[in-house]
Amino acid sequence: MSDDDSQQNFILGFLLALIALVIFFVVGIAVWHKGHSAAPANGRPAVAAAAPAAAAPAAPAPTTTVAEVTETVTVVIPDGASIRVANGVVNFYFATGSADLAPGAAEALAAVIKGVESGRKAVVSGFHDTTGDATVNEQLAKKRAETVRDVLVGLGVPASKVDLQRPEVTAGSGNNAEARRVEVKLVD
Repeated sequence: MSDDDSQQNFILGFLLALIALVIFFVVGIAVWHKGHSAAPANGRPAVAAAAPAAAAPAAPAPTTTVAEVTETVTVVIPDGASIRVANGVVNFYFATGSADLAPGAAEALAAVIKGVESGRKAVVSGFHDTTGDATVNEQLAKKRAETVRDVLVGLGVPASKVDLQRPEVTAGSGNNAEARRVEVKLVD
């Protein structure tokens, strides 16, 4: 009889563990879904959003404000993504195999936006490191440059004022972390 009791206890324990696993899975999915439900549906990066609470019919449209970075600034994120603004050039550095921008992209692009508003054009160029497959690296460099372009357009820069240019040499200079970058420059 003891053998039957131990089998029943094992089965009961197994069922309780399975029920707990299902509950944790459902709760995890609900939390994940709630965290990602704020992501934009069009697939473009969310940079700035302005939503008037209760606008009167004659109220002016809300404007997006962007802080201007005027000195050399470096923002470093632990996973390898960072932003550096120096001498009017905005460099976005990326983690290996990623096209995700570091937080602060809108602020870093403020000087570029001002330059475009004054009649200049933004030139976006993507570079990659020399590790891995060269074809995959070039595609990733292009995807990174397109992400930066999409952020600029999302901040109100006309697409006709943003020029994606493939550099003659797409393999960036410096160490691998410095080579995985997108440069944004203003031209006349």
